[in-house]
Amino acid sequence: MAAVCAICQKGPQFGNNISHAHNVTRRRWNVNLRPVRAKVEGGSRKMRVCTSCIKSGKVVKA
Repeated sequence: MAAVCAICQKGPQFGNNISHAHNVTRRRWNVNLRPVRAKVEGGSRKMRVCTSCIKSGKVVKA
């Protein structure tokens, strides 16, 4: 399942792990997603939404 917010389409960011010996390997920071029952077009629907959308009020919980 893709780590993408259903509201803002925010996805994972990519970067590097850098060890003390400066060995560089790829890593990713995933979005903080939460399953939420939200009101959509009159009905309720289960969505995976990031916490920043929940905090900002972009999601109305059902």
